[in-house]
Amino acid sequence: MCTLEKRGSVFVLTLTSENDEQHRLNPALLSSLLAALSQLNSQATASSALITAAHGRFFCNGFDFRWAQAAADQPSARRRLRRMSDSLRAVLAALLSLPMPTVAALSGHAAAAGTVLALAHDYVLMRSDRGVIYMPEVDLGITLPDYFAAVATAKMAAARRDVVLGGRKVRAVEAVAMGIVQSAHDSAEGTVEAAMRLGEELAQREWVGDAYAEIRKTLYPQFCATLGLTPKAIVSKI
Repeated sequence: MCTLEKRGSVFVLTLTSENDEQHRLNPALLSSLLAALSQLNSQATASSALITAAHGRFFCNGFDFRWAQAAADQPSARRRLRRMSDSLRAVLAALLSLPMPTVAALSGHAAAAGTVLALAHDYVLMRSDRGVIYMPEVDLGITLPDYFAAVATAKMAAARRDVVLGGRKVRAVEAVAMGIVQSAHDSAEGTVEAAMRLGEELAQREWVGDAYAEIRKTLYPQFCATLGLTPKAIVSKI
């Protein structure tokens, strides 16, 4: 599950799955995320920003394959995987449509769908003492959903060969050098504190939220197209 709280001008969305410290994306967590983003969208103001963080040593370890494999047969397992993928697609669409800046604070590992969730934010901060960004699909012998490939193209164009085709586990300092994340920090607490500072700085700009969201969509057209998002024309108030 997840929680949503407001600290001054910054909303903090925290993955808190009680029975799974790896915060695997199953229907319950995905539904909770979508509900939180809907609530956030309705409460947004011109001076808002979002920080997404997680408890424990994982930010998010991807889809909950254990839940899928617990199905009665292979066709049912595939349907469960498709359900999770479709649900994440909806979560990412909601995230990219938020009328405010978004920051992911990676206090631990982000793998597969968890990496995609992190990279869908405007800014990504990462702890340097523990944790990697990892796309293991090539090692697992499974293909990528179209929106996974699109986010790799949009957010780590120069590094996507090594990360996606090479299955490279990227630590924070490397990720900064490769242009995947914005900064690296000494601890989980330091990462979240830095994300809060960034969120507060961004919120002070008092963005025109609708315009911010639409500009974000035009910045990543392929990624947004795979999510079914189409930029809308915003009439200037100038």
